[in-house]
Amino acid sequence: MLTLAHFLTLGAVLFSLSVAGIFINRKNIIILLMCIELMLLAVNMNFVAFSRFLGNLDGQIFVFFILTVAAAEAGIGLAILVVLFRNRQTINVAELDDLKG
Repeated sequence: MLTLAHFLTLGAVLFSLSVAGIFINRKNIIILLMCIELMLLAVNMNFVAFSRFLGNLDGQIFVFFILTVAAAEAGIGLAILVVLFRNRQTINVAELDDLKG
């Protein structure tokens, strides 16, 4: 039987992995975006776990809104990365530090 503690522990592990991925990898912006998405999924898991534990649907409905925003953010972020790669020929974060027009 899975309890609330199991889900919260898994959410905390996923959140910790995503934070570690952000701090360890500061070169590839695609991996940074993937770590941010993993962070959102860890928070979503906690919302669903608490929603299930408390017996209401508020957390699960809130997760649908978060997933919608995350999908839009991923689509727009990848489109910006494609344009950035076409202009600069790199997506290395260290080489993208100047934002001149």
